[in-house]
Amino acid sequence: MLEPRRFMPAPALAGAGLPSDRAAQVAARRAFVALKVRFMAAVDQLPGSDGDFLRRQVRAAEEPACLWMLRGPVFEALAAGGNADWSQRRSALRRGLHSMFPDSEPPSAFSPF
Repeated sequence: MLEPRRFMPAPALAGAGLPSDRAAQVAARRAFVALKVRFMAAVDQLPGSDGDFLRRQVRAAEEPACLWMLRGPVFEALAAGGNADWSQRRSALRRGLHSMFPDSEPPSAFSPF
């Protein structure tokens, strides 16, 4: 018995489908690129070898899940900075993550139900 993925069209037809499918793919890609740009801005001025490591990791990210896994080290590095610019970067990054992963944070007492 063939696996479900074997029923897909030949590679020559990859990406073929309904226009709405293509539009959804483009929208998802744009959202990923916007989030990656926010990550790049957040790690742009981080000093030292940790900053270099995070910049390389963010550049190499190819999927939203890759950026999701980098959020902890990036927030930790930004928290160590402590200046107002880095606080703004953390806020922008948090907003970007929330737009890509809206259910990622538990509801607070201040959010509507």
